[in-house]
Amino acid sequence: MPNRPMPLPPPPSVALPVRWTWLPRQAARPAEAQVRDWLASELGAPAASLPLRRDAWRRPWVDAPFEQRDVSWSHSGDGLLVALGQQVRVGIDLERRRPRPRALALAARYFDPAEHAWLATLHEPLAREQAFLRLWCAKEAVLKAHGRGIAFGLDRLRFEEGPGGLRLVESHPDLGSPERWALRELVPAPGYLGAVAWRREA
Repeated sequence: MPNRPMPLPPPPSVALPVRWTWLPRQAARPAEAQVRDWLASELGAPAASLPLRRDAWRRPWVDAPFEQRDVSWSHSGDGLLVALGQQVRVGIDLERRRPRPRALALAARYFDPAEHAWLATLHEPLAREQAFLRLWCAKEAVLKAHGRGIAFGLDRLRFEEGPGGLRLVESHPDLGSPERWALRELVPAPGYLGAVAWRREA
């Protein structure tokens, strides 16, 4: 695992309102402390006084004078992914790859029926487990951006595989229309999958 941040820039030809980075997880420190240090560097503010807050649902946000920014992070294994948005609501998820023999059963219980049906067509276990993890990351990224997390319901949004990867095709009204959402799937380090999602504020 690298001992320094690994930036994950978007394609240089595409201007996105979100930037994200990979940080090696410092086990002795809370993830939020690492995020605070990184945000302070990005925003040019002292870490100790950075106005990083939590709402009633524990969703992080940045107060004035950085209220046009939004932040999300996720850690798994030895890694920490952080996303910083501009005039968007952003969510990010990171998961370490490992065998998930119950992927289809979990999808049947928690995912949209159409997503479960798609996974059932993937008969090779590794392909099915990777597809399950991609869906999980995409769903959690959107739900973290929304603010309620997976408690809101993993079945309240549906993704389909498209030419450019997963795309949101159905969502609960509280999430806003699928057209308002953007998603990027990530492979931030060997053995990890992730996703970052954002919705432009109306």
